[in-house]
Amino acid sequence: MPSERYRWETLEALKGSSKGQLSYSQDWLLRGEDILEGCRSPPKLSSYSGWVLDRVISQSLQETPLSRSSTPNESIPHTDDQPPSLAKTTSPASELGSSPLSSAAPSESKGNEDLSLLETDHKVHLLVLPSKVTEVEGCIWMYKEVHRLKGKEGLRQRQEQQEQMVRAVSDMASEQLKRFDELKELKQHQEYQDLQEVMEKSSREAQGQQEKLKEEHRHRAKILNLKLREAEQERQRQEELERLRKEEGQERLRRLYSIQEEVLQLNQQIDPNYRHKDLPRIDLSGFSNRGNQICGLVSGLIRTTSERGFPTQVDVANTERALQEMRGLISSMQQEIATALEEKRKRDEEEERERQKELQKQEQLKAQTPVPAQHPRGKEQKEVLGLQVKAEESTMQWYQQLQDASDQCVASFSGLTDCKDNQVKNIRMDLQKAASIPVSQISSIAGSQLREIFDKINNLLSGKSVQSGGRTVSVTQHPQGLDFVYYKLAEKFVKQGEEEVASHHEAAFPIAVVASGIWELHPRVGDLILAHLHKKCPYSVPFYPAFKEGTSIEEYQRILGYQVKDSKVEQQDNFLKRMSGMIRLYAAIIQLRWPYGNKQVTHPHGLGHGWRWLAQMLNMEPLSDVTATLLFDFLEVCGNALMKHYQVQFWKMLLLIREDYFHRIEAITISGQMGSLMRLKQFLEVKHSL
Repeated sequence: MPSERYRWETLEALKGSSKGQLSYSQDWLLRGEDILEGCRSPPKLSSYSGWVLDRVISQSLQETPLSRSSTPNESIPHTDDQPPSLAKTTSPASELGSSPLSSAAPSESKGNEDLSLLETDHKVHLLVLPSKVTEVEGCIWMYKEVHRLKGKEGLRQRQEQQEQMVRAVSDMASEQLKRFDELKELKQHQEYQDLQEVMEKSSREAQGQQEKLKEEHRHRAKILNLKLREAEQERQRQEELERLRKEEGQERLRRLYSIQEEVLQLNQQIDPNYRHKDLPRIDLSGFSNRGNQICGLVSGLIRTTSERGFPTQVDVANTERALQEMRGLISSMQQEIATALEEKRKRDEEEERERQKELQKQEQLKAQTPVPAQHPRGKEQKEVLGLQVKAEESTMQWYQQLQDASDQCVASFSGLTDCKDNQVKNIRMDLQKAASIPVSQISSIAGSQLREIFDKINNLLSGKSVQSGGRTVSVTQHPQGLDFVYYKLAEKFVKQGEEEVASHHEAAFPIAVVASGIWELHPRVGDLILAHLHKKCPYSVPFYPAFKEGTSIEEYQRILGYQVKDSKVEQQDNFLKRMSGMIRLYAAIIQLRWPYGNKQVTHPHGLGHGWRWLAQMLNMEPLSDVTATLLFDFLEVCGNALMKHYQVQFWKMLLLIREDYFHRIEAITISGQMGSLMRLKQFLEVKHSL
């Protein structure tokens, strides 16, 4: 039968499908299991199943004779249950299509319409093929198609869900990407900020390092400038020292030439063939020989220094000692001549005295009454004494020379005193201490320390180094140091007389013996001592300064020796005390000599100057309170030495003071100034009684 054939084809088709691969068991019914238990899942048909079914139906329709009716629709009985649409159906092949691909390609949007169409077609096929196999096949196909459409709908929904999920994941990924970009941008910005801060910090550090290097460079440049300036100053100082050394050398050379000239002039005064008219037997050949030796010594020193360059201070000191020796030689010669003359005068006086005695005896025999001698008084006495107010012209010239020498000495070391350099100031201070402290240490109880003090001062003036205040000091530390020490040393000697001797009279002798020894070795110190003494005590010249027009009272009082402070003049007692101290020092100097010095050299300022001072004082009008004080102090200190040296002449001088000059002092002395006059009177009476 044809249906059998269809059945086997259907089975073959089912067998080839996915459902046909299911396992069947004969024991299903015995176990009470459902035959379709393995098909619980939605049926799945191949996409070719519709095409196969259409072919089967079309073949069955072709084999069926169409003679019974004109159309296929007429052979199908009409029932009440059949839908009207089936009656109008044409050929199944024309409705289903010619290919299973065309039936399997409907769009998803028309799924429900396709489902209803399949149901209609199924009904048609069922009507066409009413066999049970066809029904089974149709049911199978219908379930497959339904499940396929449901699966397709589920797939579509899943796709939509997946698309939604993909979109959500994409949106989330996009947001995360944005956040990542923002985070990355923030991180980049932070890195940029950190890099910028690091760069700024590095820039600041580099700028600070550069500023530090600039500051260090400026500091080093400043140090170099200071070093260059110091080097330049040192060079200028060396040039200045060299210039001063040359000037000092030239000055020393000129000094040597002047000393040589003076030595030659002094040597010319020594004539070995000299014969005094009153002293025909005196012999000066020894003095002449020694003078020639001194001249040769000086010439040799100058020749030696000229060969090696400029002379040193030692050379000048040697020539000055030679000059002093020449002066001492001349002085010794003059003293020898004076001694010889004095002896001759004494012999003449003795002869004259004898002759006068003879004449007096003859007159006494002739005269009955003697005529007593009377001393002149009043104007007659003044004419006899020949008193004057002003000092002698030669004395004033000598005084002016000493003051000029002092001023020149001050000008010579002006560079040392006016310099503002601290090093020069320290040198000046050290030199002043080295010159002043030893003199201040001299006292009446110094004893054996005098030689140590003398050596220290002498070494300082000789250019040697001495210790002062724990420091080494030398006049060679500065070109003008020697002149400065000369001046300060002389000033200190006079100040000691003004202060120390004024308070302690016995201190005059140790100070004077040291000053005399220094004066002998360094004559310039002696000249400066006299200059300072004459300036502070003009009565030591002796000199009574006259009042000049235009001079203030204070200035004139200073010239007289008074100290004026804040327009107040010191009291008379203090003034006399200071004048007394300086005169006592002067009186001690002219009679004392340094015991360790050269005995052959005469005193540089000996008793002859004391005799001259005393004679000139008595030739000048006395001053109230001043003359009596100075005469007493001078005679008390130096009177014994003058008496030993001048003997009768000194007694005559004392007699003149007692008999004549004392009355002049007494006449001008007021009642409040009698102390000094009474001391002088007592001294004269004691001497007269001796």
